[in-house]
Parts: sequence; C-alpha cells; structure tokens
Amino acid sequence: MKGKRLILILVIIILATSFYGCKKENIKEPVLVEKNDDDYVKPNLKVMTTLFPQFYFTKALGGDHVEVELLLPPGTEAHSFEPTPKDMVKLLSADLFLFTGKDMEPWAENIVYNLKEEGVYVVDLSENIELLSSDHHDHDDEDHDEDHDEENLDPHYWTDPNMVIIMVDSIKAALSDIDPENALYYEENASVLKEKLEKLDSDIRESLAKTESKTILSGGHFAFGYFAKEYGLDHLSPYAGFSANAEPTPQRITELIRTINETNAKAIFYEELVDPKVTKVIVEETGVEMLLLHGIHNVSKEDLEKGKTYFDFMYENLENLKVGLGYNE
Repeated sequence: MKGKRLILILVIIILATSFYGCKKENIKEPVLVEKNDDDYVKPNLKVMTTLFPQFYFTKALGGDHVEVELLLPPGTEAHSFEPTPKDMVKLLSADLFLFTGKDMEPWAENIVYNLKEEGVYVVDLSENIELLSSDHHDHDDEDHDEDHDEENLDPHYWTDPNMVIIMVDSIKAALSDIDPENALYYEENASVLKEKLEKLDSDIRESLAKTESKTILSGGHFAFGYFAKEYGLDHLSPYAGFSANAEPTPQRITELIRTINETNAKAIFYEELVDPKVTKVIVEETGVEMLLLHGIHNVSKEDLEKGKTYFDFMYENLENLKVGLGYNE
C-alpha cells in the first residue's frame, strides 16, 4: 500500500510540474464558542484551503479541532496562483480540501480524482451557489462575445455576505461529516458566524441606502459583481468582465473618464495586490480620490500576521464605499 501511495504521489508531482507556489502560515484566532477546558486540544482534522475566505471561516468554525492551511502565500495574487509539487504532497496528506470552484481554480479539476482516491474529502464550495455569468457584468458591452458558456462564470461569490452564509453551511457540513463527534460545536460556531454575516448585510444595506451615487467606478478587474447585484448597484470598469486575463480598452477608459467628469464622482476604486496602473492614469486625468475595494482573494503578510478577518476587510470596504459614493447621514 505504501509503495502504491508513493508511486501515486510521484505521478502527481510529474503531472503537476507542467502547470503548477506556498508557505504555511499559522494564525491564532479566537474560537467563536467559549470552551471550559484549559488544555490544548490536538486538532482532529487537517484542512487545506485555496483562498482567504475559506481559510478564515474554516478556522472560525473549527477552532482547535482543525489545523487549517492556506495554499496561497501571503501577498500572492490569487488568479495567477498554481500549486507546486510540494503543495500537491500537502494536499494528499490532508483530511479535507476546500476550493472556490473550477472558475477560480481550474487546476483543481485535474487533481480532485486522485485526492478522493487517497481518501481526501474534497468540497467545491461553489456547488450550492447560483453563479453569475459574464453576461450579467457586461450587459452594456456591444462587443461582448455572445458565445459565452458555463466557463464564463464569476467565481467571486464571497463578496456578498449572503453567499458566504451558504459557504459557511457547506464548510460546516463537511467538517461534521468527517468529525461527527464535534458536529454540535461546528453547528454552534456556524450560528454565531451567520449572525455576524446577517449583521454585516444589514449594515451594508443601511449605509448604501444613504449614498448619492449607486455606481461603483473601478479602475481594476471588478470582483464585486455579486455584491453589486445584491445591493442594487451598478459598476463601470475599463476591463471587460472579471477575468484576470482581461485587458482594459481605450474606449472603456475614455468612457470611465467621461463619466467621472460628467457626474462629479468623488472617487475611483482599485483592487488589492496588483499594481493599479490604469486607476492611476484615470486619477491623473480626473483628480478624483483613489480608494481600495479589497476583493479578499488573498491578504498581505502584514494583514495575515495581524489576524485581520473577513469582517475587517468588508467593513473597511463599506467605509470606502461610503466615501466614494457620497454618504449622507
């Protein structure tokens, strides 16, 4: 059996080298449900996650019962990430592998079968999510390719707290399936998290109802399609769609500059972990303020070490949106 397992690992490493970076980071976070025992609880489960939202919520759900590792090294732009052979070996030793979906991590489809064969519990967290198509984002783009298909789906569902509630339930179900002894613990933590997500949703609605503008002007790849749809916002970006491979067009840049000048917009938003070159050009042309709208794919090493949470980033986004959209008390 060991020989068979070694051969399988070697085969996967060989396959991985054709298209497949990562360092383990441990974050101490408070467990949501208070515990009476003073002794350290050895983690029951080893969980590998691809993006920061799954990493954070799995740690919050599992507490000391899980050891959670984030595949992306801090500061790495998520769309360009591909796992190394070393990462593949880590994945084979995990009890549970959580990924966003094939539209965010296309490489995952190539390894799921082998992971399952080795007894790794694999969950595609997009399975219970109604994904948006690129058609939703680019309905005003006359040049948009009408032949889009299921491959053109927006994977950034975690920017809507309501979608995160679904994701939390999926993670809770996976942990409970593997570790039924602690199912009640995971259930209690999930209830606390969902209350916080519902409060976040309520705060977003209350704040955005009092803004002068309902259009997010973005100089980067727009990751807030689900957010915009849920809260009745429009958006304008020089990039067609949400793909990291998309390029800005002069026509879209010109349109964005014209919109800013005609509407007296207060700010333009940029994305995290990439050089906001296009945004800076637009700021030079218009003089508007440049504000971060953090997509929470991944986080910087500094933010990781500080223990910043999903909620920290989302409330910071909300404050920036209030400034950029013109909030009135």
